[in-house]
Amino acid sequence: MPQQPVRIAPSILSSDFSILGEEVRRIDEGGADYIHIDVMDGHFVPNLTFGAPVVKCLRPHTKKIFDVHLMIAPVDPLIEDFAKAGSDIITAHVEAGPHLHRTLQAIKSHGVKAGVSLNPHTPIESIQHVMDMVDLILIMTVNPGFGGQSFIPLLDKIAKARAMIDATGREIDLEVDGGVNPDTAKQVIEAGADVLVAGTAVFKDGPEQYAANIKALRG
Repeated sequence: MPQQPVRIAPSILSSDFSILGEEVRRIDEGGADYIHIDVMDGHFVPNLTFGAPVVKCLRPHTKKIFDVHLMIAPVDPLIEDFAKAGSDIITAHVEAGPHLHRTLQAIKSHGVKAGVSLNPHTPIESIQHVMDMVDLILIMTVNPGFGGQSFIPLLDKIAKARAMIDATGREIDLEVDGGVNPDTAKQVIEAGADVLVAGTAVFKDGPEQYAANIKALRG
């Protein structure tokens, strides 16, 4: 199966929270394919961001795909809230609970796509027995919790994930998050990624540059 086109998922973690709805509209107009929403609980990761009520409030501002990355533990009790808030894809971490298969079942039971994320140290083989359930694989190339970190060059891991996806014959997004900029974007695309999450690289120069910054990531 041919690799899907590259899509850009700006992370609103790097946006101006005081005008979040406006920021979402701006990146939509600037060419974003997905809106990446980083949900952090201050427990699974050392930061606290926003919950399902914020996702619900943002939903009327765009028709683009809401790519909701849950960095929370335990994750299962909150899946329904995020599904009802308007998520299109809900991604949970391998490391966030003991029953990944059950978590993915719970996500899909709400009629949304299911993603699985792996921290930098987690081997890609840990998801080989749920490949039939996932719609998205998210490879973290920083330790999750904060924006603006430097890229960890896990290109071999991305390439292994691409091979696992290709072996299924299914359309599964291969997403990379962490330190993505125009230089590292080229590397991760070459390794097989087709969805790039970028926060700082999109939002750093102000709204007038969002479109140009998104375009630059496509290579």
